[in-house]
This record gives sequence, structure tokens and C-alpha cells, in this order.
Amino acid sequence: MGAPFKFYLGVFHLVLFNIIFYMGATSVKSLKKLTAQFMKFGVVGVIAFLIDYLTMIALTELFGVPYLISTTISFIVSVIFNYLASMRYVFAHKEGMSRRTEFIIFVVLSAIGLVINDACMWYGVERLGIDYRITKIGATVIVAIWNFFSRKATLEGEGPTDAEKARQAKKSSTNVQSAQNSHGARGSEK
Repeated sequence: MGAPFKFYLGVFHLVLFNIIFYMGATSVKSLKKLTAQFMKFGVVGVIAFLIDYLTMIALTELFGVPYLISTTISFIVSVIFNYLASMRYVFAHKEGMSRRTEFIIFVVLSAIGLVINDACMWYGVERLGIDYRITKIGATVIVAIWNFFSRKATLEGEGPTDAEKARQAKKSSTNVQSAQNSHGARGSEK
């Protein structure tokens, strides 16, 4: 086994242990909810990754920005998208927490993720000699796991996400309109 493989395997084991420990404290029902939520997070994450990865490559390859600066800039751009999408589609708003506080916590957790990202990038490129584009993929997996569980632990409230609330409100208003239309039609039949 090469040094790069051992490095990423070690980090993967550490992350996997934390995931199993976290999930071990949940019920079967909450595990199903966690899985569905992680899938939504995955969709948002893939889009955020594409924003991050393509921005990094464009900055480095087209504009000659050094990889550590381009990866930091691209990470920040993807965090903004990730906040907007995650708090709308993945995590329910925590009652009593202002959106400002929520955003600050999100940014702090993302800053920790950025440190993890840049450390993985530096170690993979400088110490292990792996191309920065390949290293970025491994760093992204590690940071994604950090992001999901740290955000879930600190930002998630009970109940539906903002997107689910909007769907429920739309469905409820549609049902009310249907009932009114149905009632009006019956009234005209009399």
C-alpha cells in the first residue's frame, strides 16, 4: 500500500468510526430519516462539489491562481450555495435560533471544514505528491462527512424543512380551494 492510500484510509476509518458512533445512538425510525436526509444532503453536496471543483480548476488553470488560494476561494463560493440549499432542503430550522445565528454557526463549521480541506490539499499535494485535482476529491469526501454531522448536531431543529413547509402549505391551500370549488359547484346544483 502506498502512502496516499494509507493516509486516506486512516482518515476514512476515523470518520467512519464517528459516523457509526453517531448513528448507534439513534432508533431505526430516526436512522431511516437520517438516511433520507443524507441523500438530500448528497444531492446538494454534488452540486456544491461541482461549483467548488470547477471554480478551483478554472481559477488555477485559466487564471494561474495557486492551488491553495483557488481551493480556498472555490470552497467559499460553494459554502454560500451550500448554506442556501442545505437550510432550505436538508435541515429543519431550529426554533428560537435566528437566521443570523444559524448563518454564523454555519460559517464557523464551514471554516473548520475549510481548514480540514486545505490541510488535506496541502498534505496530499505537497507531502504525498498527488495531483491537486485528485487530492480535492478525497478532501471533499472527508469535509462532506464533517459538514453533515456537524451541521446536523448544531443547526437542525425538529419538524419539516423550509421546502417541506412550503409544499405542505401549497398542498393545504390547493385542498382548501378544491373543497371550496366543490362546495360551490354543489351549491349551484341545488
